Amino acid sequence: MNHQIIDDRDTTLSIEDFAALRANLHEQRLFRQEQLQQLSAPAPTRADVRLDRQASSQIEVRVQLAASARMVLADVEAALTRMDQGQYGSCHLCRGPIARERLMIVPQARYCARCQQVREVGR
Repeated sequence: MNHQIIDDRDTTLSIEDFAALRANLHEQRLFRQEQLQQLSAPAPTRADVRLDRQASSQIEVRVQLAASARMVLADVEAALTRMDQGQYGSCHLCRGPIARERLMIVPQARYCARCQQVREVGR
């Protein structure tokens, strides 16, 4: 079996990494803005839907999707602000650097892997 070892200490972002992460965040922002625009379109009317229960569940799904999109959009906007302020890549809890590998996967990450794990366990 081939195991890949992730060096959690690799925190150095090159200029190219930073540019790619910024571009990724801008793409995510645009996607979420478009998603919210589509979700805010008028909900189906009774004439469009045969059963009230079906209409109700469709509305509930749209509300949940919109809430999730707004949350991700806020995280993306916050990451872009941190980039502009020179604070990108630092953990909000321990103030240590966030691993490059983590940022490449989750560019809007606010916490290093260890602090994220602590937060999730604490829920």
